Amino acid sequence: MKKNSNRKMEDKGLDFFKIDKAKPKNKDYQLRDKKGLYLNIKTNGNKIWHLRYTSPTNKKRKAPMLGIYPSMSLSEARIKRDEYKELILQGVDPIEDKLKSEKQSLLNVNGMYANLIEEWLEKESKRTIASTHKAKKRVFYNDVKPYIGKKHIKDVDTDDIVRILEQKQIQAPEIASRLFNHLDNLFRYAVLKKYCDRNILADIRKLDIIAPRQSKHYPKITNKEILKELVDSIYNYNGGYSIRNALKLVLHLPLRAENLCNLKWEQINLEKKTLTIPRSNMKLKNINLDDFVLPLTNEVITILREQQTIQTKYTELKKYVFLGTDNNSPIGKESPNRALERLGFNDEKRDRKIRLHGFRGTFRSLIDSLDTKNEFSFEVKERALDHHEKNSVARAYNHKANYSEQMRVLVSFWSDFICGLIQKG
Repeated sequence: MKKNSNRKMEDKGLDFFKIDKAKPKNKDYQLRDKKGLYLNIKTNGNKIWHLRYTSPTNKKRKAPMLGIYPSMSLSEARIKRDEYKELILQGVDPIEDKLKSEKQSLLNVNGMYANLIEEWLEKESKRTIASTHKAKKRVFYNDVKPYIGKKHIKDVDTDDIVRILEQKQIQAPEIASRLFNHLDNLFRYAVLKKYCDRNILADIRKLDIIAPRQSKHYPKITNKEILKELVDSIYNYNGGYSIRNALKLVLHLPLRAENLCNLKWEQINLEKKTLTIPRSNMKLKNINLDDFVLPLTNEVITILREQQTIQTKYTELKKYVFLGTDNNSPIGKESPNRALERLGFNDEKRDRKIRLHGFRGTFRSLIDSLDTKNEFSFEVKERALDHHEKNSVARAYNHKANYSEQMRVLVSFWSDFICGLIQKG
């Protein structure tokens, strides 16, 4: 009779008074309710609801936390227990279901264009140079956001993509082609992260939307008389001193526009007469290649010392060699280009047009015709431009070849040629 009485009391489970009177002991202990629900009394006084059950998916015993008393009352804990039990009867593990639901919720949030684009651009920033990344951000903010800015990536359809690309094709055909590639990479990333199921760009043929562009080389000046006029105009330029000296420098050293405008004093060693640009800042970022090193000629050192003197006259010596109008950040690539326009070198029909990148073409074209004695090898001329063997196998064998001495003779030869074009007096 006593056994039956105890069983009836146990079947009633917990009540408020029993829970409230439960005090912490030297070790954790449990107060059992019904159907696997129990309250774990911790040594620090915390009272935590748990549900003990066998997972219907892997048959393992589990006892997840449901909540903390009194934030979750006894009646609320029983409701939660019943919800879990209902799922278990349907063959669903409630914890696995909760994790799946949380993951889906996170995918729903992260997959929204506004969030996805920030995540992807952050990833892309680690593999592209600053100016390229800035241009990429601008095109996504200005040309993509107006069409899909409030959509989840899985809800973007081919009509959206076609509209975006056709509009950009009208505005700037050269950027439209690049944008197609960017969108393709964005969707590939979204598929990888499970924000959407497929890359819809795979269903679109680029040529059906974007007309192929004719490959056009950067304009360059190879006529010596016109080049002489250019050299004279640059050396007598009366605009900003940073623009003038940047243009003077690129006459002598065939740097890429990005590397020229973002040149730092720490990359220059006037005593050793060298300029060293970290490989990570070069266009070709292959980690197997050494940093890019160019010797400095006497004329280049004169230009840099003049830049130092003038810069310290107006401000302290800053991080960058060629400062913008705020005397802190570097000059932009378009500032020297606009100066070249003002100097009258914007007429392509008369071979009188050149931009920063064109100085490299001028160097590479003229050095071949000037090198009548074949003093300089093809490899040395290419290394001066940081051009490397495209074949990865061949590059693996010659990437450590040292051309420093030959390079010093080459840049001196070229710099002397440029100095010979400067109008005396």
